[in-house]
Amino acid sequence: MEYFIVLLPLIGSIISGFFGKKLGAKTCQFLTCFLVAVSAILSLLIFYEVIFHNYSSNKLIFKWISSGDFQVNWSIYIDSLTSVMLVVVSLISALIHFYSIGYMSQDPHKPRFMSYLSLFTFAMLTLVTADNFLQLFFGWEGVGLCSYLLIGFWFKKPSANAAAIKAFIVNRVGDFGFAIGIFLIFFFYGTVNYNEVFQQTPLLIQKEIVFLGLEFNLITLICLMLFIGAMGKSAQILLHTWLPDAMEGPTPVSALIHAATMVTAGVFLVVRCSPLFEYSQIALNIVALIGMMTAFFAATVALVQNDIKKIVAYSTCSQLGYMFFAAGVGAYHVAIFHLFTHAFFKALLFLGSGCVIHSFNEEQDIRSMGGVWKKIPYTYVLMLIGTLALTGFPFLSGYYSKDAIIEFAYLKDTNIGYSAAAIGIFTALLTALYSWRLIFKTFHGKFNNKGNNLTSIHESPLTMLIPSCLLAVGAILTGVLFKEMFIGHGSLEFWSTSILFLESAQHIHPPTWLLVFTPTLVVVAIPVAYYLFIENDKILKNLVFKNQGLYNFLINKWYFDELYNFIFVKPLKTIGLFLWKKGDVSTIDRYGPDGLSRLVKIISDKSVHFQSGYLYHYAFVMLIGFSILLTYLILY
Repeated sequence: MEYFIVLLPLIGSIISGFFGKKLGAKTCQFLTCFLVAVSAILSLLIFYEVIFHNYSSNKLIFKWISSGDFQVNWSIYIDSLTSVMLVVVSLISALIHFYSIGYMSQDPHKPRFMSYLSLFTFAMLTLVTADNFLQLFFGWEGVGLCSYLLIGFWFKKPSANAAAIKAFIVNRVGDFGFAIGIFLIFFFYGTVNYNEVFQQTPLLIQKEIVFLGLEFNLITLICLMLFIGAMGKSAQILLHTWLPDAMEGPTPVSALIHAATMVTAGVFLVVRCSPLFEYSQIALNIVALIGMMTAFFAATVALVQNDIKKIVAYSTCSQLGYMFFAAGVGAYHVAIFHLFTHAFFKALLFLGSGCVIHSFNEEQDIRSMGGVWKKIPYTYVLMLIGTLALTGFPFLSGYYSKDAIIEFAYLKDTNIGYSAAAIGIFTALLTALYSWRLIFKTFHGKFNNKGNNLTSIHESPLTMLIPSCLLAVGAILTGVLFKEMFIGHGSLEFWSTSILFLESAQHIHPPTWLLVFTPTLVVVAIPVAYYLFIENDKILKNLVFKNQGLYNFLINKWYFDELYNFIFVKPLKTIGLFLWKKGDVSTIDRYGPDGLSRLVKIISDKSVHFQSGYLYHYAFVMLIGFSILLTYLILY
């Protein structure tokens, strides 16, 4: 069963990619959807076995590397953490595959698109089922490659090409740190297998090494290097700039990247490596700090964005920050719980956004929408459910997971924990404001679209609505159904095979005011947002006018792109142009291939003069040659 979960998406990708033209678009769509759906069903069965029968396994596919005592296998490793990730990846991917049938109906390259989606799914499944760091790294890079292919799918658009390259390069920065971390593990542990590494870790907690001229604790350094990789993949602050630009890809790609695959890989890595991070408080504090900063930063930027997909994208970035600071305070299981619930409501929001864009004939600016909730009621209700879940409205999925993160951070009873809880509460308020801004600007108020008539606005086809409806069910129920199992009093038993807790992470009842405060803010934010964005938007316009500097700061995303362009892009481009002109063109080409070609031409031009056709000229040349040869033989 485990083999099929991983391999079926790969089979679908190969068939659709290599034989798509012969089979036709409909056949490829059906085949890839069917195979990924089967993978999802099998993942649910595995999840059931893990929950009720404590199932775990490590299936060997083949021996990959064997060099002396160093052994690396290609395996499918199943434990509680893997089973959760299998459900998230395969189920969300299956629904997005089905959604793509409707969304990409007019695209001439549907087989290629479905092939890339399935390959993306395979790479992520390979990543989460690995039992060693090398196999994980293979899936890690596979996910990066697929993101490049999918973000740049509409490669005739310069912006799509630029976004794909940007995502690839920024992730390579993180992956470089990740690779160093794996090398350190191999060098000091002599193995890259999870179980062997985690068993040896308590023996190395005091080991100090010199790295880049500075002395580091070995475990701390490894954790920091691994976390750099996680920062790149999960778009944490400093390595986040690729994520909003990834919206240049088709909407199903955005949903898959942001909900189930690429961005969740970093969170999975930190949680999987909890037996390492638990022995480095410094690394955990840095994880929590970066998570807090990301959550706050992304929420502030989302407040002023006007592209519907970019608002949801920054929302993803912010929620990933929640997951990381949850892991940073030792609440790994709560981080995974939020990852689990977030996958459903975030995929729902992206697919709902795709339905809106489809209805408005590819319009993405929320300022050019409005007043259409009666025209597209199903899309409106779906977006409403996703927004309620995202903001943490009571009794929807986000309410249970997000509030749990804030509560566990507060109960950590440390400065970093209190700070995380405070940032989490304030960010929850910002989340509610920008989320309801999206809803009100998109569906309420006046119809502002000049390119379409109100009568032309229509609902999306069933192929797009049905997957969204299923995700809506998940956004409503996953919190209440899985809360007890993931973070309840019996949760430590469920996670015992996959997460290490040196300190008890059992849920202690927080103070009543904390339980009530955040949901109250979320509920109060709804009428406040309606008043500010619909009833009396002059208040915001005046606020923007009086604080133009702050507004420009936020609308330009804290100027990270401009800063990186100034520090890295322009200097490196200048150096590259200099080396190209002076090194390549003026030196290598001039004295290398170009110089040799000129020399050959000169020699050939001179040699032509010997081709006179007169016999005595040839005899004279032969005589000269014979004389030179004779002189050489006499002298040497």
